[in-house]
Amino acid sequence: MKARILYILIIFFLFTIPVEAQCAMCRAVLESEEGQETAKGVNNGIVYLMVIPYILIGIVGYFIYRNFKKK
Repeated sequence: MKARILYILIIFFLFTIPVEAQCAMCRAVLESEEGQETAKGVNNGIVYLMVIPYILIGIVGYFIYRNFKKK
């Protein structure tokens, strides 16, 4: 069971696709820049802020699952 979960996590991290998480207004302002470095930084920040709640909910869900599994 643990090996199966490990394989799923490895596949998940190996086959991720690039995500663009900018709103239309942010994209319009940032596309006018030449180097696009600021746009990449803003996009990475948005994705980072979006992922944190999912990780926290996953951790809480794991502990709830583990407590029910013990009983």
